[in-house]
Amino acid sequence: MTTQQQIDQAVSPELYKNIMGQFPTGVTVVTAYNDLGDVVGFTASAFSALSMDPALVLVCPSYTSDSYPVIRDTKKFAIHILADDQQSIAYQFAKKGIDKSEGLDIKQSKHGVPVIEGALAVLECTLWNDYPGGDHAILVGQVVNAELANTDQKHPLLYCRSKMGSLPEMN
Repeated sequence: MTTQQQIDQAVSPELYKNIMGQFPTGVTVVTAYNDLGDVVGFTASAFSALSMDPALVLVCPSYTSDSYPVIRDTKKFAIHILADDQQSIAYQFAKKGIDKSEGLDIKQSKHGVPVIEGALAVLECTLWNDYPGGDHAILVGQVVNAELANTDQKHPLLYCRSKMGSLPEMN
């Protein structure tokens, strides 16, 4: 197959997922309260800083997520950058359904979003904008409050090749 034929051929979802899995990312959990006061959320590796002034971030939930319409409608959410001892939280919020917070230490922030205790960092956001992105939404959040744990004692949780783990020691 020539290079041009490879370019002309659509990338299969399986190949695309495999290629993107080669790129290590951090692991985040995004949370919000629904109209009944229940915590909803999802695990996301599609997260990025977007702007310094104003402080903007983006995160990309699937349109099929139970949490996406809640965030779109309430216009506020929290992004938790997970620590390497929080793999179980990442898996808990990766499952389908809305009851994902059972057994977790969660407090309501002064901005009215659920905050999971023990995260490496938490960004409380208001929805700046919501863009289409194929089968995912691109949510841009303006950071209204931020908390950072002691990074001498905590390390980020990483995701690569369908596995989660710790950052290797760097000298």
